[in-house]
Amino acid sequence: MTSTSPPKRLTDLEEMIIMAEKSEGLSEFEREAVKDRAKELRAEAKAGKNRAAGEKAIREAIEAMSGEDRAIGEGFYKVVSEVAPQLMPKTYYGMPAFANDEGKVVTFMQPADKFKARYATIGFEDRANLDDGDFWPIGFAVRTWTPAIEQRYSELVASAVS
Repeated sequence: MTSTSPPKRLTDLEEMIIMAEKSEGLSEFEREAVKDRAKELRAEAKAGKNRAAGEKAIREAIEAMSGEDRAIGEGFYKVVSEVAPQLMPKTYYGMPAFANDEGKVVTFMQPADKFKARYATIGFEDRANLDDGDFWPIGFAVRTWTPAIEQRYSELVASAVS
């Protein structure tokens, strides 16, 4: 008499990877982003809320960028690190990001090359305190990092964490 064990239940991460590999509705770039996110979730589960692990991940993500994306990524990292040091560095779908104490992303930087766009995007999630009446921007196209952009982004980050 042979014993059979119940079928193994896939973890959410395994299901996410399988979905990304099989989905015909996602572009190649989107499938890679889902795979990146699954890797990040595994790494986060191992590291917990470890600032050093987040620093390493975000620095590696920025170092992998080239040209203007890297300059924007460096500026993004510098501003958030200085203006909102309480936010935790991490990656979000392979992109540099910073999260609140609950681990929820507040702001992120999407490199232009990631989705073959003509500009990078700096965005804010709903945890950012940017409310301004009934309508306000949460994403910004960035083609080059300038002192004026650094100043405006610094103001937005300060408001986002207030």
